[in-house]
Amino acid sequence: MILETIKTPGLSHLSYLVGAGGKAAVIDPRRDCEIYLEKARAAGLEITHILETHRNEDLVSGSPILAAMTGAKVLHGPNPERPVVFAETAREGEIVEIGQLRIEVIETPGHTDDHLAYALHDSAYPDGAVGVFTGDALFIGDVGRTDFYPDRKREVAGLLYDSLQKLLALGDQAIVYPAHGAGSVCGSGMAEREFSTIGHERRNNPRLQFESRDDFIAFKIEEHHYQPPYFRTMERLNMDGAEAPPRVLRPKVLSLGELREAGCDHIVDVRDPLAFASGHLAGAMSLPTGMISAFAGWFMGEEEHIGLVASDAAQLAAAMEHLVRIGFDRIAGGHVGVVPAAASGADMRTIPMVQTETVEHRLGEARDDWTLLDVRDADERASGAISGSEHLYVGQLNEGWRDLDPDRHYTLMCASGMRATVAAGWLASRGFARLDIYLGSMGAWAQAHG
Repeated sequence: MILETIKTPGLSHLSYLVGAGGKAAVIDPRRDCEIYLEKARAAGLEITHILETHRNEDLVSGSPILAAMTGAKVLHGPNPERPVVFAETAREGEIVEIGQLRIEVIETPGHTDDHLAYALHDSAYPDGAVGVFTGDALFIGDVGRTDFYPDRKREVAGLLYDSLQKLLALGDQAIVYPAHGAGSVCGSGMAEREFSTIGHERRNNPRLQFESRDDFIAFKIEEHHYQPPYFRTMERLNMDGAEAPPRVLRPKVLSLGELREAGCDHIVDVRDPLAFASGHLAGAMSLPTGMISAFAGWFMGEEEHIGLVASDAAQLAAAMEHLVRIGFDRIAGGHVGVVPAAASGADMRTIPMVQTETVEHRLGEARDDWTLLDVRDADERASGAISGSEHLYVGQLNEGWRDLDPDRHYTLMCASGMRATVAAGWLASRGFARLDIYLGSMGAWAQAHG
């Protein structure tokens, strides 16, 4: 008997392979899904079932692709917005048998209308569930967001509360296997660890401590989440079924001339933010590999062509993996060697970094041609902000840049400077020239001001 977690970096996505008696089930597979087949074969298992907890918004599901590879049956919950064409509908109480394991379907709407959880039982030890695959209903330290149905806020928050009570009823012994971990856009308060039990969550998860259903609902409807445009693409692909990813997830290495001639809609520099700020190709935007999953879908469209700039070929490959997992396949290739490009006379740009003393000085001057622009999310800003700064979330610069004055001087800030570099890079790619980045940002400000 095996139960293995497959982690997808960047997305903080967690999928699972569970097997016994020569059979296996995969829960919430990602698009590049050969890994499940390889692991199952290595363990002498045949994948017979693919279990989806819900229609994902933040990544492309690999279920139809893995089903085509294995012949496995795909199960999905009732009440999707439109038919999930590659799956059969599973209902409350249905059982999937995998050797001595029994996987029981639990309808858990709230995060989405079609959401399911799957309780895992071992027939050799029948006193309670061994674990539960909770999808995006229950996380470690948090619960699912309920903002996907804005006209039904109170209703869906109540549905999630009721679904959580079903999960709690499985017993304190049950191990929690969520679909996402810390860093995912599907929740904001997840614990850093990836192991917990129903009992531990019952006692410690802040979202399970409300005294009443009404209190829980009131909290959830006041939560603030962002929905990048690519969520709509993910929803469509995860109901209609996505195509298999490109067979080679390593982009072609392009010369500087070939990159220019490729006619890309976006040149994306995936190097470290400090490297980008120190020198980058004119017109490039900054999107470090570890931030692609969170922010690429704000700034790029499904049909747009992308050229990459990286430090080396391995970084190019990592960037392409992240992009393909969220449906961005039109990658012309990538260029490595920014320093040689500069030495050859390529048009290069820099974005200065400033420190706390400079920001303090500018605020004290009350300059009418300068703005300290805070690009953190609304919850971060509500917990503490620099007086005199203005706010525009980094993702909302995708269109919000049009309302900014390109002749104005902007200092970009966030919590540390990472997202500020993404914001500054985007504005630079849109033609803004008077930019700098607050190095250390809110962290540095807090150190200086207590």
